[in-house]
Amino acid sequence: MKLGVINVSDRASAGVYEDIPGKAAVSLLEEWVTTPFKTAYAVIPDEQDQIETQLRQFVDEESCTLILTTGGTGPAVRDVTPEATEAVCEKMLPGFGELMRSTSLRYVPTAILSRQTAGIRGAALIVNLPGKPKAIRECLEAVFPSIPYCIDLIGGPYLEVDSSKIKIFRPGP
Repeated sequence: MKLGVINVSDRASAGVYEDIPGKAAVSLLEEWVTTPFKTAYAVIPDEQDQIETQLRQFVDEESCTLILTTGGTGPAVRDVTPEATEAVCEKMLPGFGELMRSTSLRYVPTAILSRQTAGIRGAALIVNLPGKPKAIRECLEAVFPSIPYCIDLIGGPYLEVDSSKIKIFRPGP
């Protein structure tokens, strides 16, 4: 199984600062997921065409079953990750963004400015996360319980987790 992480950041992609958000997302996957997996990883600028290209490559060429993006979900002019995600997906899953914003509102009133979302391309789930490690954890903890079952439903591989660290939900027979 291959899981992808893309940090969308002009400054990190230019080497101005360390890629902390992307590493935080990988760390959570390593902490929670017990199914053996490889990680596809990229740090790219806030350019819609580059984000779309990277998403397509991770799904179509590298067969990632789950792709987490970090950053580019705010209202700033350069924040275009949701637009890129929507452009490459066959189906959007707005409930992911709704739950992430609701979760973030417990911590910060500006969460209403966030535009996180999720969508499906082929047998892959793409989830847009915020760009701060603390918010990445909070948001991913909220939506991750649904991720393995979503991957089941779209024909992806069976994803198992350490239930002492994160609880997931799969309906019974």
